[in-house]
Amino acid sequence: MDQPSGRSFMQVLCEKYSPENFPYRRGPGMGVHVPATPQGSPMKDRLNLPSVLVLNSCGITCAGDENEIAAFCAHVSELDLSDNKLEDWHEVSKIVSNVPHLEFLNLSSNPLSLSVLERKCAGSFAGVRKLVLNNSKASWETVHTILQELPDLEELFLCLNDYETVSCSPVCCQSLKLLHITDNNLQDWTEIRKLGIMFPSLDTLILANNNLTTIEESEDSLARLFPNLRSINLHKSGLHCWEDIDKLNSFPKLEEVKLLGIPLLQSYTTEERRKLLIARLPSIVKLNGSIVADGEREDSERFFIRYYMEFPEEEVPFRYHELVTKYGKLEPLAVVDLRPQSSVKVEVHFQDKVEEMSIRLDQTVAELKKHLKTVVQLSTSNMLLFYLDQEAPFGPEEMKYSSRALHSYGIRDGDKIYVEPRMK
Repeated sequence: MDQPSGRSFMQVLCEKYSPENFPYRRGPGMGVHVPATPQGSPMKDRLNLPSVLVLNSCGITCAGDENEIAAFCAHVSELDLSDNKLEDWHEVSKIVSNVPHLEFLNLSSNPLSLSVLERKCAGSFAGVRKLVLNNSKASWETVHTILQELPDLEELFLCLNDYETVSCSPVCCQSLKLLHITDNNLQDWTEIRKLGIMFPSLDTLILANNNLTTIEESEDSLARLFPNLRSINLHKSGLHCWEDIDKLNSFPKLEEVKLLGIPLLQSYTTEERRKLLIARLPSIVKLNGSIVADGEREDSERFFIRYYMEFPEEEVPFRYHELVTKYGKLEPLAVVDLRPQSSVKVEVHFQDKVEEMSIRLDQTVAELKKHLKTVVQLSTSNMLLFYLDQEAPFGPEEMKYSSRALHSYGIRDGDKIYVEPRMK
């Protein structure tokens, strides 16, 4: 059932967290006493408010009474207002300015793109450390205003905003550690480098589902652009060249990489993808969410040497020579045929005679008897067979089941088969 339109933050707050809808919870700030209100006010005398408020998809369009917001929300630290109908930054400011301890704010999927965010309004967000603006279509001008007024902002989410370019802020944001900017249309590296200029302290950059095709930057410049980058996510980007992977080594602090679903790796097996990436990225400790242990790294680097050892010299990557210096030139792995044998040589014993024969293992006991008829001069119905494994401690085993396949006995070269006439 659709929520009615035109509802205030305060109205929704009272409805959702009234004692009838939200059980009383113990702990600091969980029960909030509200002073006496004018006659006819819809507010309850007491609301059971947690410090984390989730008011998503409630049809909120405005703030409501600011005094009431201040009375209820003095202790609130996290506020989820995603998927509402807020289209005016002034209304958002009225809410946030009365939540003094707010550190996390989610405004995803609110139609705020046509509203201009003034610096005075943005100032009410000053204490926010984590801000989510996914699918808000927030302009870069709005983002710049926010960055100038949020001195403690550490995490910013700008996914699904249809960005094709990045506009540089007039000032750097030194506080930002994590930028989540997935599912946009950032294809050119010249746009990504602007993020490094704007956010010099960036620790984590999540660029998944942007069709970035190449990393067009010198190694020295990359190190200066992202000096503190520890983790980068390039899932489903458009990277198609190993040289772009090698350039990731230029980030001096990089230790975690995510690289699934890129064109470069499509022609490789799952094992080859992981081993070749690990070998090319000597500093990473986590790849695609999985820890790279020391043993796996050594296996991958040795695999890398063997993988490229038969390539023409002009096609061998520089990393190959580094690893040969580390491990020396390796011998190719021996090719071991693990397929089961199709035939074996056995000794057939009958009375005082011994004859070496080659027998097929895909045949049955009944078929073997037919094969032995001319050798031992016995009919199949008058023939008993016993199999002796040369390493078996229990003596011969009668081969009594006519339909049993020979390979199921585990017969090997040098084993013995004894033929005896059936006693009448």
